[in-house]
Amino acid sequence: MKQQRQFAKVTVTKKAQRSLQGGHPWVYAGEVITAEPTPNGALCDLINEKGTYLGTGFYNDQSLIRVRVLSQNANDQFDEAFWRRRIRYSLDYRRIVMGADFSCCRLIFGEADHFPGWTVDRFGSILVSQIMSLGIEQIKDQLFALLWEEMEKLGEPIEGLYERNDIALRRKEGMSEGTGWAAGFKHPDSTLTQIVENGIRYEVDFGEGQKTGFFLDQKYNRVAAARLAQGRTVLDCCTHTGSFALNAAKGGAQRVIAADISASALASAKRNAQLNGLEAKMEFVQGDVFDLLADEKWKTQGIDYIILDPPAFTKSRKTIHNAYQGYCQINTLAMKMLPRGALLATASCSHFMEDAMFEVMLQEAAQKAKVELRQIEVRHQAPDHPILMSVPETRYLKFYLFQIV
Repeated sequence: MKQQRQFAKVTVTKKAQRSLQGGHPWVYAGEVITAEPTPNGALCDLINEKGTYLGTGFYNDQSLIRVRVLSQNANDQFDEAFWRRRIRYSLDYRRIVMGADFSCCRLIFGEADHFPGWTVDRFGSILVSQIMSLGIEQIKDQLFALLWEEMEKLGEPIEGLYERNDIALRRKEGMSEGTGWAAGFKHPDSTLTQIVENGIRYEVDFGEGQKTGFFLDQKYNRVAAARLAQGRTVLDCCTHTGSFALNAAKGGAQRVIAADISASALASAKRNAQLNGLEAKMEFVQGDVFDLLADEKWKTQGIDYIILDPPAFTKSRKTIHNAYQGYCQINTLAMKMLPRGALLATASCSHFMEDAMFEVMLQEAAQKAKVELRQIEVRHQAPDHPILMSVPETRYLKFYLFQIV
């Protein structure tokens, strides 16, 4: 290194060095050889056994991810200008790829935007933040202020910034859980707002809804699904707030059945249908998707389009086998229900269920159902959730459209 460094040094293994040089931003606990004393959440320098600089990141000895890398440039100064520049890069990228949809999108997507463990979703004039990194947590007031300022510079005024830190993973990082309006900023009284996505209006409860209140990653997959819905009878399983069902109804479906195990989710879907004047062609059914798809009565309903968008069946590699079986079962049941020429949209939001494994599962399901699948389209998450090729964890959403033949 050309200059004296102010940060504690953490020496890492050759395996970690190869990973870092390949662009992956995490160093695991088992990859640390030695670490100079440093407070959790503070910055540290990563070096190899020869003392060569490899990067700088947030240190946390309570986390399996011991260091989350911020930069591999030894000349970077982690001051206000650095953070402002990073935020502006993230915003400028969304303005390029989202266009008019910049008003409702993910503004910051963690490691994909070089903000380890930090997510920010935008719902009009409301920003919703979720933090899973102690280092980011300790500087969040500065980051919130800079993000607010940069949005206003773009002519995008913000009325409130809400924290959705009610996730168990925070405890593994040495942080407490909690929700609420960010301190020191103006905000409205309610955690309800309305958004428009793909021309459809939704009520979003960013205080109580899942994740940050609405799943923005399927935005353009809903459009792709809706393009095929004209004149069809659609069964949308795991409808949640009704987004796929509403897109299908708006896309010209003759009849749409929106199903979910959650009564509160169905109530939200009904309200959204009413907001858009689509309730006349929609039905709402409460029940477990596995039971529903196995029920013979639905085979007489003329269903010729099924949409499967279940929650993640696995959040770790330890449960991948069970998840595989779950995905296989739900897809087999759907394929058995559909007649020849019908359509199937099927998705997985777990990065542990990798694309290749998901496709093997689909082939197995097709064999069990005694059908063939004609692939129409394969998609991933919307571009406001960018994929870094060097970080496979950012490639998580899979979305397939098939015809049953």
